[in-house]
Amino acid sequence: MVVGIFDLILACFLGILCGTITGIIPGIHVNTVGAFTFAATPLLFNFFSSEFLAVFLLSMSIAHALLEFIPSMLMGVPDESTALSILPGHKMILEGQGKKAIRLTAIGGLGGIIFTVLSLPLSIILLLPTYELLKPYIGLLLLIASIYLLISLNKNLEAIAWSIIIFILSGILGWVMLNAPISSNISLLCTFSGLFGVSTLIYSLDKNSILPKQETVNEIRIDFRILRGVFGGGIAGVLIGFLPGFGPAQGGILAQEISGGNDEKLENFLTSLSALNTSDCLFSLMTIYLMGNARSGIAVYISKILESLGLSHIIFFSFASILAAAISFILCIKLGDFLVERLQYMDYNRLSKLVICFISLFVIIFSLLENAPVHFILLAYVTSIALGLIPHYVGVSKSHLMGVLIVPALAIYL
Repeated sequence: MVVGIFDLILACFLGILCGTITGIIPGIHVNTVGAFTFAATPLLFNFFSSEFLAVFLLSMSIAHALLEFIPSMLMGVPDESTALSILPGHKMILEGQGKKAIRLTAIGGLGGIIFTVLSLPLSIILLLPTYELLKPYIGLLLLIASIYLLISLNKNLEAIAWSIIIFILSGILGWVMLNAPISSNISLLCTFSGLFGVSTLIYSLDKNSILPKQETVNEIRIDFRILRGVFGGGIAGVLIGFLPGFGPAQGGILAQEISGGNDEKLENFLTSLSALNTSDCLFSLMTIYLMGNARSGIAVYISKILESLGLSHIIFFSFASILAAAISFILCIKLGDFLVERLQYMDYNRLSKLVICFISLFVIIFSLLENAPVHFILLAYVTSIALGLIPHYVGVSKSHLMGVLIVPALAIYL
């Protein structure tokens, strides 16, 4: 390897800095910075090695994956990888446990990377033959998993019926948005903000929620539930890393099921989602090494920057990932605590209204920047909000709204 230890540390720190910015500021995606970096490689190669740039991109994606939970939980601005975290995170903040929620996501993110690194030897041996065996049955697996989750997450026939309705309606919305002649960035921002962010905030306004003083949390005890959450997120990260058709939507629900987490078991839920997010960052590079298949934007850029990806690169990236995750772990807690502290001195209802206005303005501005038809985006946005309110009032999990991505995938693979 060309990169020395100092270069490794410098690349990690620069990547973490950029990943923190993209994670904390809603709407700035890590793939955008990745695209700029890749476009500038002819110039950057005069100063940095290809391995340096690869470590920079990997570290940035890990920091982003861990820190993006903060604005999702505190402000309700989700994307497909953090959407499911809003309700549990929101609930914990309303219970005065915002700092605990931040620590759970930090532990999950670091744990996801450690799990992925430890499982690499087994993955190298088993994944390629498993992939070849399952590839023809992806559509059937998606269908079986969807039916199982619709049944297992509900307690009675009425709840199952509502869940199926919500799943299908959100799927129709997803199919329309993903097939519309507009950027996927704005279509996902519009639908996920409405389905999970704004709808949750509007529901809390209706309940006249009051933000209590946030409890001081100095430490989190690592018990079986948290370890199970890390394991569930890690396993889901492996599965979405090599199974086509499985993305953050399917992975999030799968992690929820493996970890035993739901809206009532918040520790498992948040930990598993964060573990899934960071695990997928490293494992997407593993799929390039095993199958030549890049599953994320950052993985695509890394594969193009490096002439070839060998086992020595995977080992090197594993150490870089642990370093990036460890530093991001500290940043997540410090920045999260800082923002949670500021929240408790504000009028929560007024803050929620401001955030709703901010997200709505955000959607309009991005529509204009992407040259998307604003009237169509606003109609989809209002529809998403209305659909996102239904689970609150009928008493079912908002996880079923992930039909917005699962149904289009089912339509393609079946």
